[in-house]
Amino acid sequence: MITDQQVRLLMKELGRNKPLTTAAAKADISERTARRWRQRGVLPSETVKPRYWRTREDPFADVWLEVEAMLDLDAGLQAKLIFEQLQKQHPGRFEPGQLRTLQRRIRRWRALRGPDKEVFFPQELEPGWQCQSDFTDMGRLGVQVGGRPYRHLVYHFVLAYSNWEWVRIAHSESFEALGEGLQESLWVLGSVPREHRTDNLSAATHELKTSHGRAYNERYLEMLGHYGMKPSRNTPGRAHENGDIEAANQHYKRAVRQRLMLRGSPAFTSEEHYGRFLRAVARGRNEGRWKRLEQERKRMRELPATALPAYRTVFATVTKWSTARVSGKAYSVPSRLIGRRVEVRLRASQVEFRLDGELVGECERIVGGRPWKVDYRHVIGSLLRKPGAFPRYAYREALFPTLVFRQAYDALSESGRSGADLEYLRILHLAATTLESSVEAELRRQLEAGQRPDSEAIRAMLEPARPSSAAAVAMAPLQPELSSYDELLETVTVKEAG
Repeated sequence: MITDQQVRLLMKELGRNKPLTTAAAKADISERTARRWRQRGVLPSETVKPRYWRTREDPFADVWLEVEAMLDLDAGLQAKLIFEQLQKQHPGRFEPGQLRTLQRRIRRWRALRGPDKEVFFPQELEPGWQCQSDFTDMGRLGVQVGGRPYRHLVYHFVLAYSNWEWVRIAHSESFEALGEGLQESLWVLGSVPREHRTDNLSAATHELKTSHGRAYNERYLEMLGHYGMKPSRNTPGRAHENGDIEAANQHYKRAVRQRLMLRGSPAFTSEEHYGRFLRAVARGRNEGRWKRLEQERKRMRELPATALPAYRTVFATVTKWSTARVSGKAYSVPSRLIGRRVEVRLRASQVEFRLDGELVGECERIVGGRPWKVDYRHVIGSLLRKPGAFPRYAYREALFPTLVFRQAYDALSESGRSGADLEYLRILHLAATTLESSVEAELRRQLEAGQRPDSEAIRAMLEPARPSSAAAVAMAPLQPELSSYDELLETVTVKEAG
């Protein structure tokens, strides 16, 4: 059967003054067929006459009034639901294969008598006018970082006119993640659009208790004011109003998925390595957008002299448990800071602790999961002196940095000997004061050999014993040969006399 596409290609080649034989070969049809369609001068679809008669009896003719009654109650009812209702009301009358017929009839009813549909209005985009931001979940791509599944978001920035885009890894939809992503995108772009549009992100807006509407957050307005941009957001529940960024999210993720397939592996050695890969995908997609981007740059503002700090500052007093509570989360810090009030800088993925401006600790920011993050290195010294606190320690899970350490503790507990807790704390203290990976490797070797984990054996492996003074090699006293000095003095005397 000849298609419209084949005939269009035939006419296109004939319009280029190609011989009929060549044009027919290009369209993959015979020369005789090509001659016939050239004479007709129409497309195959234009020669098909519409059919208005039925070829078989309508199985729903007798019950159509019932169908219309259901549709009058709710025009949005699905045909499948109506079909199931008809099967209940008329047992044995309708076959499953007749569902498609009912769907066609209901679709026709909706076109003739159904409610009006929502109309979408195409917009004329102005260069340099608007940029859009959003976060998109990349969890389904199967990316691994450091050998582990890597669940994450990507902050996505798009210019509405040229579709120029930029991305940054994010772990939450926090204001810090939005601020870091937006500012990085603007500085890479080198210019500032007049308007920034988002959906109703909690990082940019908050709900009004009285009117139940939404208003912009003060920090978000401060950031846009620094860059001279006007805020804009879509109507709640109307994602299509952010059409550029919504479409760009899907296209970008599809591009990443295809690049991962070409790469042959979704595994990356580090987050930085993966971030470079994501930015390379964005640069590749931007290659064909430079012409329209230049039109935008001519209409955009210049960047301010400096960027805003991409963090939020709060203060917290370190508790006697060697933790600082920040935004409802507990973070451990070195115990020497107990009782001190520290400055906390909350970044998108990091938390910094400073005392009088000096960095005294940092860790990953908590996103979901447990409401605490404790580094065993901060407490192991005190815990070793108070081993009785270990069994019921509120943050005890933090004292098992890897599965091997947990297995080592279980092996100690199951051995039946006393002092299992203290022995494990000694092993953990070695990990804190030497190298955790070396301690883990020796623990694994002991467990695989069926041995009871032994801190002294690990210490001996990590810190080979030095020879004692009694075992030191005896050395004969040094007896210098002074005759050589005498000869040297004689030589100097002779020269001076000469």
